[in-house]
Amino acid sequence: MSGGGITEAGAAGRIRLRLYVAGTSPRSTRSIESVRRLCERRLGGACDLEVVDIYQQAALAAADGVVAAPTLVRLSPLPARRIAGDLSDERRVLDGLGLEGLGLEGLDVPPAASGADRRETVGGGGGER
Repeated sequence: MSGGGITEAGAAGRIRLRLYVAGTSPRSTRSIESVRRLCERRLGGACDLEVVDIYQQAALAAADGVVAAPTLVRLSPLPARRIAGDLSDERRVLDGLGLEGLGLEGLDVPPAASGADRRETVGGGGGER
């Protein structure tokens, strides 16, 4: 399963995201829709999104240190960051990926949740939790 294929280097100035999902479950479908909507509405379409099914590309998931789905990985700009779990809260996703300042001015978006939700945010290298 792949969508919006991206090049290895990515386009200059664009955000590269990789979304890991588990098959074609309703949760996977909702995650894909949420991230695509985020790219269009909050990032002005300035992102390249690749969707990876962990069942079909387990080696790629392992290389990115992904152990759960859905997981969204920001590949660029570096450093890589990732967030797992419910991806429907756009503010939480943007904050978790370090993109909270992009395209949010003047939008009616509630503040990101604190506490337990922030524990799902993982930055940097693989295997961190």
